Amino acid sequence: MSDSMPTPGTMGVTVSGGVGTLRVYSENASGIELCLLDSADSTQTDLILNLVRGENHIWQVSHPDLKAGAKYALRADGPDAPRNSFNSSLHLIDPYAKGVVRESAREYHCVVIDGSFDWQGVQKPNIPMDELIIYEAHARGLTRNNSEIPDDIRGTYAALGHPATIAHLKKIGVNAVELLPIHMFISEPRLMNMGLINYWGYNTINFFSPHPRYASAKAWEQGPEAIIAELKTSIRELHRNGIEVILDVVYNHTAEGGGGGLTYSYRGLDSSSYYRMDDNGYFQDTTGCGNSLNFGNPHVVHMVLESLRYWTTELQVDGYRFDLAATLARNEINHFDANHPLLSAIVEDETFKDTKMIVEPWDIGLGGWQTGNFPDRFSEWNDRYRDSIRRFWLSDIAAARNSGSHWNGVADLATRLAGSRDIVDGPSGPLGGVNFITAHDGFCLKDLVSYDVKHNQANGESNRDGTNGNHSFNHGHEGIGESPEIRAVRRKAARNLMATLLFSAGVPMITAGDERGKTQNGNNNAYCQDNVMSWVNWDLSRQQEDFETTFAYLTSLRRENPSLRPKNFGDFNHATEDHDMIKWYNSDGEIMTEENWHDQECRTIQRLTKHVSKGSTEAFVLVIHGSEKALSVTLPEHDDVVGYELIWNSALELPPTEFEKQAPLSNVMLSGTSIQLFRAICR
Repeated sequence: MSDSMPTPGTMGVTVSGGVGTLRVYSENASGIELCLLDSADSTQTDLILNLVRGENHIWQVSHPDLKAGAKYALRADGPDAPRNSFNSSLHLIDPYAKGVVRESAREYHCVVIDGSFDWQGVQKPNIPMDELIIYEAHARGLTRNNSEIPDDIRGTYAALGHPATIAHLKKIGVNAVELLPIHMFISEPRLMNMGLINYWGYNTINFFSPHPRYASAKAWEQGPEAIIAELKTSIRELHRNGIEVILDVVYNHTAEGGGGGLTYSYRGLDSSSYYRMDDNGYFQDTTGCGNSLNFGNPHVVHMVLESLRYWTTELQVDGYRFDLAATLARNEINHFDANHPLLSAIVEDETFKDTKMIVEPWDIGLGGWQTGNFPDRFSEWNDRYRDSIRRFWLSDIAAARNSGSHWNGVADLATRLAGSRDIVDGPSGPLGGVNFITAHDGFCLKDLVSYDVKHNQANGESNRDGTNGNHSFNHGHEGIGESPEIRAVRRKAARNLMATLLFSAGVPMITAGDERGKTQNGNNNAYCQDNVMSWVNWDLSRQQEDFETTFAYLTSLRRENPSLRPKNFGDFNHATEDHDMIKWYNSDGEIMTEENWHDQECRTIQRLTKHVSKGSTEAFVLVIHGSEKALSVTLPEHDDVVGYELIWNSALELPPTEFEKQAPLSNVMLSGTSIQLFRAICR
């Protein structure tokens, strides 16, 4: 970082010796005022103080009334120029405010926070990356429909830490909840004019304060201090039960939009310094949201680092998923830089030494797809994994039904199962990639196997929004109204997809509700649907209960067997304490040949993995059959393997209660499009 950087931890409001000090960055303002507001009526101003410009364009003021509980706002004035948006009549949010209250559509005020909290000695779980199973959830939608939670807190921060929520997470075997954005955000005027809201929350207006709408009515009434305490309480209780909390954070843009956007904070303080703009005042947008924060400016980098430090230390958050992270690593000339000061600072800062750092490694700007190019410290969302697995189990099957030929063989599938070394070939091994088949954005799992095309009419954009490249397959009928036979095939397809994810090398992430067959009625862009379409369903059918039981069984297999979650890329020859062995066999139980690898009709593969630890050996054979025709497969013969025990078959609705044993070179029958997992019995 530049030597001119401000001292970390000194921005915003700090209180010492009974006196509060406010520090704000603005390079182009001609004057900034602190408005101390009436404690009972925030529309009234008690005192106006002028900030004084200091070094590095940091403005500062101190006063004894600037203390915990104080309400305040900023006003800024400056020159009239194409790159500026100063308006001295507007109350602005302090970019570093830890408490923000919305008074109306355009009016906000800040609150000085004390932040004291009793963590009761509960520590962060610090779960190793190879043991992590991420559950991507919406802070409101996860619990809004759960009748086991008191109605007055459903859909709130308090509900996240409720025993019913924790019991479900533990039952299904996930150990990290990745929350969609909970930084304070607002809805776009366009959505509100249509009677909709921004449900997902990728429209941040402040990077330090939690979104107040997710607080209980009681906490909301008491104010920001109570909201923060409610969130901390749930994080503490999740930690107490061995569950980590990862936040999806949106530092790439803000809710102020582009040209013609509204002014709430950064735009009014110094638009041309906080945002990327050209000399004519046009926003350089690599996010598709109207603006991009200027990460060529060290002060913007500092703001993000301070936000991360605050949530990591004060709220005990365990990790972050950085939305459109390529924007965060764009330098002074707006080019992606893997050695960007922000990334380097995160790598070097001891505050984050045990913090999970996950990136969405792309944006929509020039050179925006950067999957595999982030520093080794970061795990990356693997969109190639998503597309490859969907193609193998869905669009390839559809192609075979329509034309008699599959589009792909097993080569790409094997690469993904083995950890995508073609993409994340660094010292983190396969743990450098986060594997997923579904996420908040796109089809949920049930819809992925039930719809050929998106059905987004409810979003009010005539079905133009949302991706068209879904690699989905409805299995013979679009949406609901299908026959019992199609429903059964869809459930099997969903089991195949989920098992592939959980038995792949890398960090798995599932979307909340997929463990029980949630549907969004074919909507693959439900960002504005705060209703039962998006909320997790807690009133389950028998088939949904069965699927959840299967999912829990699969996560337990992954958790209990290290060879199903390797830390390093496998070696083809032998297993050691440092790396597992991995071998690939065809349906005849023979080592895969070059011809097999390049044959698009070779749709069956066997993966033998062996793990050695402290003198003991563990081995599994995963048999994947990607054709709708049943097939007899010969189990492989290998060294010290004397037999196999079938411990799971995706053709069955429920996990087995008895385990069949087979000898090496035995023939086993696989149903069309199915998976079988065998535990190897070793000498």
